[in-house]
Order: sequence, then structure tokens, then C-alpha cells
Amino acid sequence: MTAGSLRLRLMITGAAAIVLALAVAGAGLALLFDRHVQRNLADDLEVYLRQLASGIDIASDGRLVVNRPPADPRFDGPLSGLYWQAGDDTGATVRSRSLWDTVLDLPRDEPGRGEVQRHELSGPAGAKVLVVERRVQVAGDGPPRWIRLAVAATLDRAARARRAFAADLAAALGLLALALVVAAWAHVQLGLRPLDAVRRGVADIRSGRTPRLAGAVPAEVRPLVDEVNALLDAQDREIARARDRAADLAHGLKTPLAALAADVRRLKAAGQTSIADDIDALGETMRRHIDRELVRTRPRAGSAGSVPATEVLPVAEALARALARTPRGEGVRFEIRVPPQTILPFDQADVADVLGNLMENAVRHARSRVRVDAAAGPPGAVAVEDDGPGVAAEDAQRILKRGERLDRGGSAGLGLAIVQDVLDAYGWRLDLGRSGLGGLAATLAPARPAAATPAAA
Repeated sequence: MTAGSLRLRLMITGAAAIVLALAVAGAGLALLFDRHVQRNLADDLEVYLRQLASGIDIASDGRLVVNRPPADPRFDGPLSGLYWQAGDDTGATVRSRSLWDTVLDLPRDEPGRGEVQRHELSGPAGAKVLVVERRVQVAGDGPPRWIRLAVAATLDRAARARRAFAADLAAALGLLALALVVAAWAHVQLGLRPLDAVRRGVADIRSGRTPRLAGAVPAEVRPLVDEVNALLDAQDREIARARDRAADLAHGLKTPLAALAADVRRLKAAGQTSIADDIDALGETMRRHIDRELVRTRPRAGSAGSVPATEVLPVAEALARALARTPRGEGVRFEIRVPPQTILPFDQADVADVLGNLMENAVRHARSRVRVDAAAGPPGAVAVEDDGPGVAAEDAQRILKRGERLDRGGSAGLGLAIVQDVLDAYGWRLDLGRSGLGGLAATLAPARPAAATPAAA
């Protein structure tokens, strides 16, 4: 996934949302656990407080006594963390042995009658304690007295339980986060699968394997598919109109060129051979340039992805039969080594133009053999070879550059220019090299590996 990947963005935002949600949930759970521990501790202290209230009494000499202290051995251990204390308004106080020589410093506001109060105070040895207190009235030999009872416990155990719970919770939430991130990744992959299908469909259209995008897509992706298909329909209509205009142009120029040819013949008959040859050369140049522009107009009017692919073998065989009937082709043996169902992602007319120009050029320079081979180049490529003199390496590179043509010296460079124009429109290239037959090998190959079409359907 690259920096601009939609998958990466979704994964980052999803992972961030998962981590944030689990962090908030973890903090909330830790807070709830802490409150639960303190509530349980307070409930236990209230039990001890009731036990203390049931055992408090006033002796005959007026002293406070606890006949039945709370039943927990920690009250007898010095600074054990569990304490009780009872005192009256006169300052008389009794306390558990665990308080040793200290006293719980209770707040000044005393609880009301029957009311139970809770406080967090600083206890023995500076430890933080939770105190539960209430006031009870005790009747002795004299008038009734109000006694303030308090039971306290340090919060160290609660803090240790909270830390242990937080550690266990962090481990559990970490595993949960990992599982949720994996689930989010699977969710993103599944959710973006229709876009992958659209991408593959566009690649198939570009390579000529299919004319349109399939309609079986989710409702959210269907508008995109419909727009792409509508764009392809519009391009096809533009292609049709461009071809009609090209055909009209060709027909419109044929008559003036035919009249010009007739004038050339009359000039030659009148003995004006020099002028006739000049006009004939100009007419031939016009015809060839018109043919070139008409070929260029066809693919440039649309895209190669909006036209069906063309099977190579029937076209190559038809061209070989036609060229074999020409004066130069009568003495040439044609070898068509193209497996059935080998395709080129071009319109059929463009395949005929490309192969026709290459095969005609090969016939013109061949000694006795011309070969069309689908296995001579990279996958998806088609080569036209001959056993002629070939082209020097420096010339092969030069004639493929823009503006360079070997036909300036009387050779057949314009045919190669037409081939290159057609291939440029489809994103393919023309490679010139040495043939195994000894002459030139002209190879049609995809300009990019992604644009290659399988040799067989």
C-alpha cells in the first residue's frame, strides 16, 4: 500500500478509531473497577461498624468499653491496616490495638443520628484510609451518651487490586485491538473488492478482452460503472463520426487526384514528360499523405480499449494471399507462424494496416522468404521478418525517431511511419532488429508490460 492508497487511509483511520475507543473503554473500566472495590470495602467496613455498635457499652465507672469487638484478627495487629475507634463528647476514646498509639483524626462535622458517613483521610503512618462512621446513643447508669464510632481501612489493597486489574485489562484490550485491526483489514479488503473488479474491467477494456464494464456491481459502485460505460459509448460514437468524416474526405479527394492523373497522362502524350513526372510525384505524395492521415485519424478518434480485439491469423493469411499475387510477391514464400486465437488489441482495419505495411515492406526487400511469427518477440508480440539485406543498427534507431524517414532516399519509410502512428495511438511500440532469416525483423510489442495481451485467448 502506497502513501496515497485508499486502503492505507482506511486502515489508519480504522486502527486509530479502534485504539481510541479501546483506550476510553479501558479507562472507563478501570474507573468502574476502582469504584466497585471501594464500594465493597465500604460495605465490609459497615459490617464491622454494626458489630462495633452492638458491642459498645458504658461501664459503671463511666468508662467506654467494647464488650464484643469486631471479629477480625487484623484489629489486634499494630498498624495492620484495619482499625476501629469510639469516642464521646467528653473526649473519652477507646480504639483497636491496631491503631497502636495513634488516633483517627475524624472531621469536625459529625454524622447525624442514624446517618453513616464515609471519608478518605490520612491515617496511621500517613497511609490513606477509607473511614466509615456513625453516631449511636448508649444508655449507662447515668444519662444516655452519644458515641461516635468509626471503622477504617487503608486503601493500599484497593490500589494494588486496581493496578493488577489495569495490567490484565491492558493485555486483554491489546489482544482485542489486534483482533479488531485484523477484522478491519478484512473489512476494508472486502469493501474495496468491487473497486478492484472495476480496475480489472478497465484493464480488460484497454487490452481489448471486453468492450464494457460488467454491470453486476454494488449499488454504490454502479454510478461509476454506468458513467464509464456511457463515456465508452460516447467515444464509440465519436469514432464512428470520425471514420465517416475520413471516408468522406477520401472520396472527396479521389476525384481531383484521378483528374490530376489524367492530366499527367495527357501531358506525357504531349511530350511534356518532365512536367508530367513532377506533377505525378506530387500526386503520389498527396495520396500517400492522405492514406497516412486517414490511418492516423481512425485510432486517434477513440481509444483502443473501446474496440474489440482482432485475431491475427486470418488477417495475416489474407494479406499473404494478396501479396503473393503482386509481381514482387510471386517469387516470395510466406511463412505464417501464428497460433490460432492469437489476438492484437486493435481494430481489425488497424491490424490490416499495420501488418499490411510491414509485410509489403518485407516483400519489397526480401530475397525469397517472409515470415510472420507470434513467438519471435515478448509475450503478446507479433514479428514480421524477411531474408533481405536488413537495416543497420544505427539506421534502425534513427528511422523510429520523430521526423526521420528512410524513404527520403527512396526506401519505404512512410509505411513504417504509418505503423508507428497506429501503434502510438494504442500504446504499443515498433522494434526493429536483425531477423533469424538474415534480414529485418519488425516486432509489434506492448509499450508497457501492463498493456500486454495474452497470445492466446
